[in-house]
Amino acid sequence: MGYDMNSPLQQVLRSTKPRRTAVQQAIAQSEAEPVTGDEGANEIVQNIEALGQTAPEDTANVNSDIYCMSIIGQIEGHMVLPPQNKTTKYEHIIPQLVAVEESEKVHGLLLILNTVGGDVEAGLAIAELVASLSKPTVSLVLGGGHSIGVPIAVSSDYTFIAESASMTIHPIRLNGLVIGVQQSFEYLEKMQDRVTKFVVDHSNITEDKFRELMLNTGQMARDIGTTVIGPDAVKYGLVDEIGGLGEAMRKLHELIRERQQTASPAVGVMQ
Repeated sequence: MGYDMNSPLQQVLRSTKPRRTAVQQAIAQSEAEPVTGDEGANEIVQNIEALGQTAPEDTANVNSDIYCMSIIGQIEGHMVLPPQNKTTKYEHIIPQLVAVEESEKVHGLLLILNTVGGDVEAGLAIAELVASLSKPTVSLVLGGGHSIGVPIAVSSDYTFIAESASMTIHPIRLNGLVIGVQQSFEYLEKMQDRVTKFVVDHSNITEDKFRELMLNTGQMARDIGTTVIGPDAVKYGLVDEIGGLGEAMRKLHELIRERQQTASPAVGVMQ
């Protein structure tokens, strides 16, 4: 028995056949054709949508020699967090920092933070990489730079904080099963010492003051520690200056100029 391809049923099926959306067509076209001109800008937009940042090699397309990196939400470590959590994945950040160091088009890094903290070792890894960059770095705390976000904030050459932003300083803690033996507490103490030493070495706060804020029992109802607001963060020496995006950009350009002048050979009369 044959089928009538012109029957009313077949005509309805053909008319309701799924079609590619405009986004799918654009992706297919970008895969088939080389990216040039305005299409390069579209690729930058896709990078921003995927990672929240542009790739270092794309900065020339937007006439900038500064690379902006954002640390937002919760810093994800070795365990994948639930999909409803907004996270910063360290496996995305670390290759980007390596690319910033290697790129000849990038002369400075602007680090913007609004994070609740997260994995201690992942946060320390990011902070150590930022601190070890040979190029000028400036960080800006907006909203909050809490917990392990504090070492990341102070890892740059110069740190700004918005007047309404805050930073929470508290002892580290462990999730999951904890064995109640002395070795567990010794491990926690060693890890806390790593965080404390990094913050003290990369800011103007003293170790005694940092530990006093960290072990404060009179401020938080369900935790120990201190929430430091913008002006207080400057007063304690945790942050260099109150400011926003404009101040951070001006400072970063200033540091870039100083580095270029230092790197340029001296001009003089030779005999």
